[in-house]
Amino acid sequence: MNKITEKLLQMISDVNGEITGAFNIREDSQCAGRQSTDTIEITTKLDKSGIDITVKPGTKGETVYIPACITHSNVDDLVYNDFFIGEDADVTIVAGCGVHTEGEESSQHNGIHRFFIHKNAKVVYLEKHIGVGEGTGKRIINPQTYVEMDENSYMMMDTVQIKGVDSTKRVSKAILKEGAKLVIKEKIMTHGDQYAETNFEVDLNGADSGADLVSRSVAKDRSHQVFRSRISGNNRCTGHSECDAIIMDDGVVSAIPELTANHVDASLIHEAAIGKIAGEQLTKLMTLGLTESEAESKIIDGFLK
Repeated sequence: MNKITEKLLQMISDVNGEITGAFNIREDSQCAGRQSTDTIEITTKLDKSGIDITVKPGTKGETVYIPACITHSNVDDLVYNDFFIGEDADVTIVAGCGVHTEGEESSQHNGIHRFFIHKNAKVVYLEKHIGVGEGTGKRIINPQTYVEMDENSYMMMDTVQIKGVDSTKRVSKAILKEGAKLVIKEKIMTHGDQYAETNFEVDLNGADSGADLVSRSVAKDRSHQVFRSRISGNNRCTGHSECDAIIMDDGVVSAIPELTANHVDASLIHEAAIGKIAGEQLTKLMTLGLTESEAESKIIDGFLK
């Protein structure tokens, strides 16, 4: 790994030094390091760029790291990663992508992740996206996540994109069977002329399945964000979608929810709140000695926690 990759790994995966357990590090479309364990096997795909991650049934308390790093301009990376989570497993997956540009050419990472989560399994999926570097080339990250959840399985996705990514289109689709639960928490901040688009699509097919989709975002300067969510309740189920956004300067945020109840016992809710920082919040912090800029930063930090 080069020095830029090491820096990016610390930023997106909190990796500082040697990684224990299973991992695969992707650097500029190539594998920069890999390790499997007795219970988690990582293998190279034979038909396309990417890997298969297989977690054996009953695996408990292990963490898998699969970060992707782009360290220079003029890289167009596309990867397909498939996760096979065995019955009764309980694992944490730390993903994320960092894009560094130093020239005029753009670089982008397109990551397509598919999850096949078996009965009673539990997955916590952590994903950070960042863009850095002194170059003027755009830093582009387009993640796609497809999830199939068997009976009584659970998945929590915690995704964060706070700075430096000029364009992102985020797609998450899931199909849930009986008793399965999906939680997605998204945090985004854009500035300058950046663009961020989120698309959630969930089919609640099984009885007593449930989904909770929450997006918190801040749009500064002239940046533009679009939040779309579609929940289909096809059985006795619960679904909740929420978009909570702060706009500043000339920022724009659009929230486009869609709820479809195809069953009499489907309970679906959407909430949306978009607006500027309340004046009384700024005033209260400024009376404590903070400047207006410092007060805004404190409010945003608390909002995105």
